[in-house]
Amino acid sequence: MDAVRPLTTPTVTLAAALAAGALIGAGGGAATYAALSSGNSKTVVRQVTVSDGQPTSIGGNLSAQSIYKLAYKGTVEITAGQGQGSGFVYDADGHIVTNAHVVDGGGSISVKFWNGKTFSARVIGTDASTDLAVLKVDAPVSELFPLSLGDSSNLAVGDQVVAIGSPFGLEGTVTSGIVSALHREMTSPNHFAIDDSIQTDAAINHGNSGGPLLDAQGKVVGVNSQIESNSGGNEGVGFAIPSNTISSIASQLISSGKAEHAFLGVVLRDSSAQTGAAINQVRAGTPAAHAGLHAGDIVTAAAGKRITSGSQLRAVINAHRPGDTISVTYTRGGKSHTVTVKLAARPA
Repeated sequence: MDAVRPLTTPTVTLAAALAAGALIGAGGGAATYAALSSGNSKTVVRQVTVSDGQPTSIGGNLSAQSIYKLAYKGTVEITAGQGQGSGFVYDADGHIVTNAHVVDGGGSISVKFWNGKTFSARVIGTDASTDLAVLKVDAPVSELFPLSLGDSSNLAVGDQVVAIGSPFGLEGTVTSGIVSALHREMTSPNHFAIDDSIQTDAAINHGNSGGPLLDAQGKVVGVNSQIESNSGGNEGVGFAIPSNTISSIASQLISSGKAEHAFLGVVLRDSSAQTGAAINQVRAGTPAAHAGLHAGDIVTAAAGKRITSGSQLRAVINAHRPGDTISVTYTRGGKSHTVTVKLAARPA
């Protein structure tokens, strides 16, 4: 995808926004307008707080207002060095989930809660391959409001979703939309594919990185991570890491400080005939290279499962652990071959 951008905001952006903006009261809520200029481009940000008026209906489930009331105390603003992003409380032990790219700049890290209280945080672990990180704050239990994870595999296109975060440092911003598409592919900070990503038209901007995407029951179904934009601002095409990935990776980071991924060692593209996963490149010294796989080979089966696309092959590999041995069937020159491959650990 062209112009896909991470959503971390430099901390200086909020000051620039407030210097250029105007505050306007409107009915039971307040609106903040901030004009941000860069070269010949301008991004206009509007934040609307949830009023005490009539709830907004979302498809017969919880209203946007109700979801916000359930989740806003568990959503946090994260400042890391010169960057700013969002996150959410994962458990009552003080673990916070966010994006790896929010905290990869180093420096001290602080977490601001819904009531303005701020605590220092330390990194428990990061996983560049999924762009996820877990932090730890030593905050009193009374300050912790963990959010529940939903099952992202149950999402359907058209489902209502709500995003909460701190775009441009405007903490507690809530926006709503729908699931625009499923099974999208994002590129992680270390250039591996993040499969099954959720596309949404809920407005997300720089600073929303790491914040929760919630379903109509108020459960976290994704972590907002990237936008596709020509202007640098929200154009209604945002992407979130699915909650099923979050559950797997966060538990590994909390238990060991790292997450392991099985690694075959090929660069893939879907074959034009959709008959398998076409190999574009085999990386030297990898399990694929040791097994004799070549660029141009088309993988048609792996670990006993039929393969019709690159995403299917990645899913099969990701379902295994480093050190597992699997069979790989491929075609070359019109002939089918099967090899045994011992998977390695994905490089950082």
